This record gives sequence, C-alpha cells and structure tokens, in this order.
Amino acid sequence: MDEELNTTYVTLDGYIEVNKYRYVYFCIIFTLYIIIICSNSTIMYVIWIHKNLHEPMYIFIAALLLNCLLYSTTIYPKLLIDFLSEKQVITYSACLSQFFMFYTLGSSEFFLLAAMAYDRYVAICKPLEYPTIMNKTTVSIFLVVSWLIPAFHVAVQAIGSAEATLCNFNLKGIFCNNAVYTLQCVRSRLIIVFGLVALIDLTILPLLFIVFTYTNIFIISYQSCKEIRKKAAETCLPHLLVLISISCLSIYDVSIARVESDFPKIARLLMTLQIVFYHPLFNPFIYGLKMKEISKQLKRFFCHPRIITCINYEC
Repeated sequence: MDEELNTTYVTLDGYIEVNKYRYVYFCIIFTLYIIIICSNSTIMYVIWIHKNLHEPMYIFIAALLLNCLLYSTTIYPKLLIDFLSEKQVITYSACLSQFFMFYTLGSSEFFLLAAMAYDRYVAICKPLEYPTIMNKTTVSIFLVVSWLIPAFHVAVQAIGSAEATLCNFNLKGIFCNNAVYTLQCVRSRLIIVFGLVALIDLTILPLLFIVFTYTNIFIISYQSCKEIRKKAAETCLPHLLVLISISCLSIYDVSIARVESDFPKIARLLMTLQIVFYHPLFNPFIYGLKMKEISKQLKRFFCHPRIITCINYEC
C-alpha cells in the first residue's frame, strides 16, 4: 500500500479523442504492430536459415531489424493498453525505462549503420583484405559496441532524471521521449552536459563517419570499372536510404521535444506518429526489395514453402 502511495504517475497528454475513437486506434496500431513483427521477423529468419547470407553485411542487417522489433515492442504494447484504458497514465519509473529503451535502440542504429558503412568500404575498396578484416571477432565487437555504448550514455541520463524533482505530471506526448525533461522543475547540469556529449557521441560522430566512408566508396567506385560502380550502388543505396530514415526520425524527435507548448496538439501527434509508424516499416521494405540476395531468398521462401526444410532448394 505504501508503495502505491509513493508511486509517481505521469499522464500522457498527447492523445486526441481517445474515448471516441479508441477501437479504431486500437485496430490500426494492432495491425501495424503485427505487420512490423511479421515483416522484420521474416527477413531475420531468411537470413538465419540461409548459410550464404551468413556474411557481415547480412548479420548487421539482421541486427538492425532486431532493433526495429525491440523498438516497436517498447512503444506499441503500451499504446494498445492506453487506447483501451479510461486514463492514459504511466508510472515515472516505467516512463524512464521506456525512455532508456527508446534512445538506446535508436542510437544503436547509427552505430550499426556505421559498421555497415565500414563493411561496404572494406568489401569494395579492399576486397582482398575483406576476409581478414571482417572476421567473426570484428563483427562481434561491432555488434557489442553498437548496443553497449548507447546503453551507457542513455543510462546516465535516465538515472539523472530519476533523481530529479518533478513539477509537472502531464507529458505532452503518447510515449516517453526526451519530453520527460519538461516534467522536471530544474534540469540538472549532469543531464545538460551529458545530453550534449550523447548527441555528439551517439549521433554526430557516427553520422560523420558514415558520410566520410560512403564518400570514399563513391570516389573509388567512380574511378573503377562499371561492375564495381554497380556493386557499390546496389549494396550502398539501401543503407543510405535507411540512414536518411533514421536521421529524419531523430530530427522529428528533437523537434517534438523543442516545440512550444502552444504548438497544435494534432500537429504534435502527427509528428509523433511519424516516429512510431514510419521507420519500423521502412527498414524491412527497403532490405526486402532492394537487397538482391535477400529479395531472391524471400521469393523462394514464399513461392516454395519446402525451403523451410530444404534450404538449398532451387526454383
């Protein structure tokens, strides 16, 4: 009983006419969540069962799709519960947990895309050294770093926010992003300084590395034969499209948290929905259609169910 009395609840104030459209909202979100689970899981499964896809690039793609699944699971189940609830509330501790997962997974995408950029650079610019450089140990290190470094940075901010005093208990949003800072009476110096460090370490530096790497790839490809240019375009274009997608997501998120309090509620909701809907559906679509090998195996998978038990089956 004492624990219930001491629990701090935050009201999620970003919903519009939930009581009127709750079942419509629920059906839409539930359908999208199922599509996200099925599309991402299918490609991950195809990569897993086909040994010819057990290469660094496809392993990083599978990790990126796993990120999408975890990212969606951080947000969608709570949305579904809220649509069917009389009050859209969340405990402050659960809110910070959602905040931690949201930014850890979002930031890790930049690191995974940086690892994929380096992989493409070695494959195209140093093909003879590729097996030596991009071995299992290197791939494992990249994967661990991609998740641990963002987790550490975001954990510091989450712990700092947990110690903060709250003066506001209405969050202008439908889930806990960096708008949680608006709940605090005073934002501590630790959060401000480390927030800037996190922005540089988790977004700006990986982004600069990716741009620099792909610039080198395109310069070298342009000076090479037509076959090399074609290979670079086929394998790098999907990664660049996903990079643009996650960058837009980040801009949306920062914009939502920084807009004035009198910003139209419907506009704020629509901007938030871009984050919830767009990216988790975009990744499997891009990699499923634009990556030649994955697309080919997906066609086999759906056209010939026997491939589940006979991986080397030819159409």
